[in-house]
Amino acid sequence: MQIHVLFFGMLKDLAGTPSDSLNLPENATLGDVLNHYEAAIPRLKDFAPSLAISVNQQYAAPDTKLSPGDEVALLPPVSGGSAEDAESRRGRRAAIVSGVIDTAALVKGIKHPEDGAVAVFEGIVRNHSRGRRTLYLDYEAYEGMALKQMEELAARALTEFKIRDVAIVHRLGRLEIGETSVLIVVASAHRAAAFDACRWLIDTLKRTVPIWKKEYFEDGAVWADGESFPDEIPSTQGTHSSERASK
Repeated sequence: MQIHVLFFGMLKDLAGTPSDSLNLPENATLGDVLNHYEAAIPRLKDFAPSLAISVNQQYAAPDTKLSPGDEVALLPPVSGGSAEDAESRRGRRAAIVSGVIDTAALVKGIKHPEDGAVAVFEGIVRNHSRGRRTLYLDYEAYEGMALKQMEELAARALTEFKIRDVAIVHRLGRLEIGETSVLIVVASAHRAAAFDACRWLIDTLKRTVPIWKKEYFEDGAVWADGESFPDEIPSTQGTHSSERASK
């Protein structure tokens, strides 16, 4: 059977391609995919403890069985257009855009008379990192999966916090110093719930949503170190290879 494999962030650089087609025997698992690419790309083993994998845009464990036509993604730790107005985003609470995020327009669109608070988190590009002057950043994402994850985070926030509405927008592509990369807006009757939900949303997004950034300096570029995936996301380490388990 044939599957489609995607690489992101530093893994795309290691593989030398953003995607690949792989032929596997029947009853193959994600572990077989990992074994194949670890043999083909030996440096991949160095990243194994921090990788996650997905099948058809859902995080999955190495023992997951595959079917013909599945889309598998190898995901390094995540790095963590104008913003849409209230009418255009009706029914959706998350967006991925390529143009400038208009914070004022989104905040204005989310406000309702019953709200007593609107909390806003705006992540912006700073001019330094790793002790060097940053020139600009470049963001990429596994877009379909990232948008699905962002919508799920918004839905969880509405369930777990006493808030009325939430909007999450992330920008991709090249961002200059001072530009907004991610915007989270939370509306509620009381400020405590808005603050708590906003903090939880950005912290969880930075650890779970498949978006990566590359930092450009005067003397080169590097993929940003991502935060470790949460425990609930299956790890590749020590579970996909019987040979590794015996070592």
